[in-house]
Amino acid sequence: MDVLSDVLAVLRTGRPQSMLLGHDAPWGQEFAEVPGAMGFQVILRGECWLLPPGGSEPVRLSPGDVVFRPHGRAHALVSAPGIVPEPCSAPVARPAGQEIVTLCGAYEIDPVRTHPLVHDLPEWIHLAPTDELRSAVSLLTAELEQPRLGTGAAVPALLEMLLLYLLRCWYAGQPAATTGWVAALNDPVTSAALHAMHEQPGEPWTVASLAARAGLSRAPFARRFTALVGRPPLGYLTWWRMTVAARLLRSSDATVATVAHRVGYASEFAFATAFRRHHGTAPGRYRRGLLAAGAARELVDRDR
Repeated sequence: MDVLSDVLAVLRTGRPQSMLLGHDAPWGQEFAEVPGAMGFQVILRGECWLLPPGGSEPVRLSPGDVVFRPHGRAHALVSAPGIVPEPCSAPVARPAGQEIVTLCGAYEIDPVRTHPLVHDLPEWIHLAPTDELRSAVSLLTAELEQPRLGTGAAVPALLEMLLLYLLRCWYAGQPAATTGWVAALNDPVTSAALHAMHEQPGEPWTVASLAARAGLSRAPFARRFTALVGRPPLGYLTWWRMTVAARLLRSSDATVATVAHRVGYASEFAFATAFRRHHGTAPGRYRRGLLAAGAARELVDRDR
């Protein structure tokens, strides 16, 4: 699995959500900040303006334009500059005939273990439509406009594909960089080591073996990796192993011993010590806390 796909698979939590919103001018809606969420809006019909987070100048949006918010920051959409937006109200289900129609989507991610690949993204990203984005948006819109047999499975799958396209489109449009994750993913040495760690997090990697996989001697490799990624090779490996372990404890019924083995620990005790150091609690207690929180959410949803 490539690094981007692996990062998103591990960091996502819950099910992605999507809906269609319809508006008639004049209008303006303010979307509150949602920590631990990535969101997007696609203009399907009409034109409107984005009021970016931080009070930047309004940005005109045309049909096909995408606004991607990697960190869930507050923002607003208005039909024209100067309109004061109101808090986001109940959505219009499958709008027909409205002057402006937008496709919205949101992804839950773990706000505590955000990968630097996501953490380093801008507060908001404006993307022009590409063939990939148009295709994914068209398929997703069709499922939302006319739900059919299997729509419940199709929508999350299409949302995941669209998220990958959004990130791929943004990374492809970045100029050459000398540091950071754009540079790390484009650098053949660093990307080879990252790929090895993500493909086999349970391997007993050393700096020497990672350097050999990357085709460079030990010391130059360590310096190059640290400069681009922001962590030493084994520091990143441990951080990633603990992130993968948290995902396994959250989404599977694998025993703690099994999880320890899958992320490279022969001793359950050594794994528990490392996990506690990174997450502040023991693996078993971490899982029990998640189960209790999940049960509480189910009760709240049932009472609504």
